Amino acid sequence: MNILSQSQLAELQQFDGPTVCNALEAFNCRPKNTGFMKPGMLPQIPLDKPMIGYAATAKVSSMSPGRPENAELLMGYYESVLNMADPTISVIQDTDPEPCGSFWGEVQATLHKTMGVVGTICTSGVRDIKEVAELGFGFFSNELRISHGYIHVENYNCPVNVCGLTVTPGDLLFADRHGVVCIPHAVAPSLARICREIANAELPMLEPTRALLKTGQKPTMDQIRAWRKGMEEARKKVTKLIEEI
Repeated sequence: MNILSQSQLAELQQFDGPTVCNALEAFNCRPKNTGFMKPGMLPQIPLDKPMIGYAATAKVSSMSPGRPENAELLMGYYESVLNMADPTISVIQDTDPEPCGSFWGEVQATLHKTMGVVGTICTSGVRDIKEVAELGFGFFSNELRISHGYIHVENYNCPVNVCGLTVTPGDLLFADRHGVVCIPHAVAPSLARICREIANAELPMLEPTRALLKTGQKPTMDQIRAWRKGMEEARKKVTKLIEEI
């Protein structure tokens, strides 16, 4: 597991989720239809930059009262958060067939921020939006919820499935308004460089089309073919660069 430096993490935050996904596709490190969450996992609080961090995980339930041992499971979860690399993202799976209660609010967000957590990605719902926005804590969830219900931790430091993506403790996650993607540790140190290169590889298509937008002219088919070919050739150069890394 490669732990990125703060400067490496900050460099990745210069890019958006689609660019990160395009770069990961260039690495050919997994099938192109895997490694990211299905639609619906979005920030409930606007972000000024992408959220990136290492996953600390838990499973929760709120439909029925917990058992006495659940209180100690919560403490065990907190300890696992403290032991995770910084910055940390808390990834919570709600296991109820019909989820109703929220694990997240102002109290949990404030406590977690003291432990090095920059935000959560969860199916356990979130609330206290105004207070947490002022705190500067990332709230990624598929929905808002108004009540705790009988919320309690059932397991922690374990694989969780959130919006179709299996997340294991220590996974490096990147989240922005487009959704959430997991970054394989093996490619993480080189990813920012390839993000930059893969973005530049689109310029053979973008630069001439942007110029046409200013003139109001339509492109010819020969132009479209030439621009497309130029972009494909630029992408091949990125692939060759990856092979040399």
